[in-house]
Amino acid sequence: MKTLLGKKIGMTQIFTEEGAVVPVTVIEAGPEYVTQIKTAETDGYDAVQVGYEEQKPQRVNKPLTGHFEKSGVSTKKHLAEFRVEDGETYEIGQEITVADFEEGSKIDVTGITKGKGTQGNIKRHGHRRGPMGHGSKHKRLAGGLAAGTYPSRVFKGNDGPGRMGRDTVTVQNLVLVKVIADRNLMLVKGAVPGKKGGLLKIRYAVKGQDK
Repeated sequence: MKTLLGKKIGMTQIFTEEGAVVPVTVIEAGPEYVTQIKTAETDGYDAVQVGYEEQKPQRVNKPLTGHFEKSGVSTKKHLAEFRVEDGETYEIGQEITVADFEEGSKIDVTGITKGKGTQGNIKRHGHRRGPMGHGSKHKRLAGGLAAGTYPSRVFKGNDGPGRMGRDTVTVQNLVLVKVIADRNLMLVKGAVPGKKGGLLKIRYAVKGQDK
């Protein structure tokens, strides 16, 4: 299951041959390089580790510097791994690019959503507000959370104010509309999680892939 790391560039639109408008997200993905191959005999599971985006050598600590030198790959900013059934199909230093993905296929895109800081229960959970009259004391408050005498506490799991956003989200079965290999770009139909410049993981869809 190939996984490609990339950055979200933004959204635009393209036109089909029939003249229909297709909203797409532009993703700059790869190239990434295989830095380690893990096997069940040595690590307990089969996986491939990849590095993405160039990083200045002075910004990488000594253990990671030695790790990159051993694999023969220049220092990278991001390291990630993905499970495989047979790691022998990969080689140390192998390059993985957008050209390894087929146009028209379905993919899953994972990213971190925009952080919105601490928010109230209305914005965070969509609760209704209280009366807006002059004497109302519950215009945007959470309201009653539990009985006072019994149980005399608030049960865990109640929806309330708190940190909102910055969650890892995967959008499944997005259509890969176009691949521009010479510019390392992928055009994906629809929206993907995260802000512009955010790190994304792209892989073939786990569910719904046409056989």
